[in-house]
Amino acid sequence: MALDLTVRSLCGYLTVTTVDEDRLIDMESKLAHQECLLSALNDALTDQQSQLTRLEALCQSLIERLRSAGDGGTAGNPADERPPHY
Repeated sequence: MALDLTVRSLCGYLTVTTVDEDRLIDMESKLAHQECLLSALNDALTDQQSQLTRLEALCQSLIERLRSAGDGGTAGNPADERPPHY
């Protein structure tokens, strides 16, 4: 990294020094890394929401199944019914 910290004027335009260029490159690199991490976190959150939706549906299905079994209804699966000798 160079020690030149001044900004020079060349034909009325400001030129960026080597130190500023290095800092800019570092910031751009960090920004690119953060964008990548943000995308990965977004994908993980989307997957978790999908899984949560499936689990909620499964829980609701189990609740309904337990309610119908508690009512003594025959709406359930015949394999789930008690045999006659009970």
